[in-house]
Amino acid sequence: MGRRKKIVQECERLMDTPENIRNIAIAAHIDHGKTTLTDNLLAGAGMISSDLAGEQLAMDTEEDEQERGITIDAANVSMTHEYQETNHLINLIDTPGHVDFGGDVTRAMRAVDGALVVVDAVEGTMPQTETVLRQALREGVKPALFINKVDRLINELQEGPEEMQERLQSVIGDVNELIRGMAEEKYEEGWKVSVQDGTVAFGSALYNWATSVPQMQETGIDFADIIEYNRNDEIDELREYSPLSTVVLDMVAEHFPNPVKAQPERVPTVWRGDDTTELAEGMRLVDDEGDVVFMVTDIGIDPHAGEIATGRLFSGTLERGQDLYVSGTAGTNRIQSVGIFMGGEREEVESVPAGNIAAVTGLRDAIAGSTVSSIEMTPFESIEHISEPVITKSVEAQNMDDLPKLIETLQQVSKEDPTIRIEINEDTGEHLISGQGELHLEVITQRIERNQGIPVTTGEPIVVFREAVQQPSDMVEGQSPNRHNRFYLTVEPLSQDVVETIKRGEASMDMPEQERREALQEAGMDKETSQEIETIHGTNVLVDDTKGIQHLNETMELVVEGWEEALDDGPLAAEPVQGTLIRLDDARLHEDAIHRGPAQVIPAVRQAVHGALIDGRISMLEPIQNVRIDVPSEHMGPASGELQGRRGRVDDMYQEGDLMVVEGVAPVDEMIGFASDIRSATEGRASWNTENAGFQVMADNLQPDTIMEIRERKGMKLELPASVDYF
Repeated sequence: MGRRKKIVQECERLMDTPENIRNIAIAAHIDHGKTTLTDNLLAGAGMISSDLAGEQLAMDTEEDEQERGITIDAANVSMTHEYQETNHLINLIDTPGHVDFGGDVTRAMRAVDGALVVVDAVEGTMPQTETVLRQALREGVKPALFINKVDRLINELQEGPEEMQERLQSVIGDVNELIRGMAEEKYEEGWKVSVQDGTVAFGSALYNWATSVPQMQETGIDFADIIEYNRNDEIDELREYSPLSTVVLDMVAEHFPNPVKAQPERVPTVWRGDDTTELAEGMRLVDDEGDVVFMVTDIGIDPHAGEIATGRLFSGTLERGQDLYVSGTAGTNRIQSVGIFMGGEREEVESVPAGNIAAVTGLRDAIAGSTVSSIEMTPFESIEHISEPVITKSVEAQNMDDLPKLIETLQQVSKEDPTIRIEINEDTGEHLISGQGELHLEVITQRIERNQGIPVTTGEPIVVFREAVQQPSDMVEGQSPNRHNRFYLTVEPLSQDVVETIKRGEASMDMPEQERREALQEAGMDKETSQEIETIHGTNVLVDDTKGIQHLNETMELVVEGWEEALDDGPLAAEPVQGTLIRLDDARLHEDAIHRGPAQVIPAVRQAVHGALIDGRISMLEPIQNVRIDVPSEHMGPASGELQGRRGRVDDMYQEGDLMVVEGVAPVDEMIGFASDIRSATEGRASWNTENAGFQVMADNLQPDTIMEIRERKGMKLELPASVDYF
C-alpha cells in the first residue's frame, strides 16, 4: 500500500474523533516563510521528501505560483501528528501573504479554529501581519506565533544570545499589542502569545529546525547552543534534535482548540440564527448525527470533477447522494463526491463527519460564503472582506467566437473569488473586471488565457473612485414624471466610526434590530436615528423620518429601489456613493396605486437623492494605499522621491538593521507602474509593499478633470448637472 493511501486511511480513521482534530491556517506577511514552513510540516508527516522540503513548495500547486514565487490561492492539506501518545488529525490551510489576495485569508479564517501567525525575525511585524491577525480575531480564531528566519539573526546580523532574545521579545510584544488592540476581552482571557505558555516557537523554516520552551525543557538545548550549532555548521544535528515539524505540530495539538471546544464559542460569532433550536445545539456539540450544516469558504475548479466547494462542516455528516439546500437559491443540489485535500490533490472518501474541513463536488449553486444544509436555515453571517476592489480593467475576447466562453469564465471567476467584481455591459459589449490591485487582475487575466485557452485583450488599468457628501444638505424635492408624487429628502455625512462599523459587518439589516441599534449607537449614531433605519446599502443608511403618510408602506419598496439606484451611480461621475445618511422627511403620494408605480416613484426618488447629494457638496474620493519601502540608505533619496512624485506623503523614515524604511501614503491611481519605476530608481535594491487604506477626498483642483475623464470614458454627457456650481 502506498504511503499516501496509508495517510488518507489514517485521516479517515481520525475524522470521527473531533477531540483530536485541529483546523488551522498559516498566515503571515508576504515572504515571511509560510509555504516553506508548510513544506516542512508535510515532510514531518511523511507526505513529501524531507530533502525537498523548503524547495518543493508543495502547496503552491498552480503554475503561476511557482513562476512568481508567491502563494496566490489558499491551499488545504490534511495530515496526522502524534502528540502525547495520541494521534491528531490536522487540517491545515496555507494562505497567501500578498495584500491583493487577502480575500483568501479572510475566507480561510471562517473554516479554522486556530491561526499560526508567522513573523520574520529580522523584519518583525509588518502591515500584512496586522491585517491577517485582525482577520483571525474577527472570526474568533485563536492565534499562536512562529518567529521564522532566526538563522538570519545568527548568521547575517551576528547577534549573541542576549541581543537575540531582546529582538525576539520585541516581536512577541508587538504581536501582543496588536491582539490587545483588536480583541481586548480575548487578550484578557489568555489569547496573548507567550514563550512561557508555549504559544510561541522560534526557528528556521529554510533549515528545518525550531524550538520552544517545552522543547528546550525536553532537549536541554537553549539559545546559546542553537547559536553554536549554526556557527559551527552543525545544522543537521540541530535539525535532528529539534525538528521543526515536531515543535510546531506539538504546539498546534497542545494550544489550538479542537472543534468541540471551539464551536460553542465560534458559532455565535458567525451565525445569527435562533440559538435555542436543535440545529444550533447540533453545531455547538459538533453532532455528526445532526442536520448537515456546511459553510463554503472556497470554490475551485478541477478539470475532471468540475467545481469543488471546500469548507467547514459544523454539524451532520456529508455523504455522496445527499440533497442539500444552498442559501439564497431555490431547490436543492445533490452531492456527487466527498473528499479531503492532500495539497494539490483531492482524495475521495466515503463520508466526512462534523468538525472537519471537506471538499465536495455537485454543489453547483454554491459560491464562496454560501451556507449549505439539509434543512432550510438562517445562513451564516456573510464573510466580510476588509478591503474592496480599487482597480478595474476591461477584458475583451480577441476572437468573437470565444465571447460566450469568456462570459461563462468571468462568471465562474466571480464565483470562485468574491473580492473580484465582474460587470458585463450589454450595450457596449465591454467586460469590466475589478480587483484588489494590479497583480490581482494580472493573475486573473493570465489564468483565463492559460487555463481556458481564450486569447484576451485587456485595457489600461482604471482606478475605482467613490463619491461622498461633505456637509448636510437642505431639503430637496423630487417629483414624479406625472407630477402626482413628491418626495422630500435631506442628506448628511455619516461619521467615520459608523461607516467602519457597517463595513466590518457589525451593523447590518440581517441582524436583530436591537443588536443593530446598539452597535450603531456605540459607534456614535444618536438613538432616534438608529431606531428609524429603513435599510442599509453599502455604507449608506436610509432613515424614514415621515409620520403617518398614507400609502407609504406599499410604496416603500420602490423608494428603496430608487434610492439604491441613485447611490450606485452618483451624480458626478456615476461612481458609487459611500458614507451617507439620507433622511426621507416627507412625501406626497397619489391615492390611486396605478399612478404611483415604479415608472413614477423610482425616477422621483432618484432625482431627490441626486439633488440632495449635490446640495451636500458631493465630492470625488480616490482610493489610497499605505506604502512601505525598505531600501539601503544610499538609495533612500530616490526611493522617497518616487513616493513624493506620485502625490504621495512620507510619514516616517527610520533605520531597521542595515536598511532604511520609508513609510507613507499615496493614491492608487498614481501607484500604477510604481514597480518598474522604483526598481530603476534604486538599481533594483528596494523591496516594498502596499496595503489598501480606504478612500480620501481628492484635492479640489484635480476634481473637475477627473470627473470629466470618467464621464467621457463612460459615454456620459460632459455637462455636469447645473446645480453643481462649486467646481
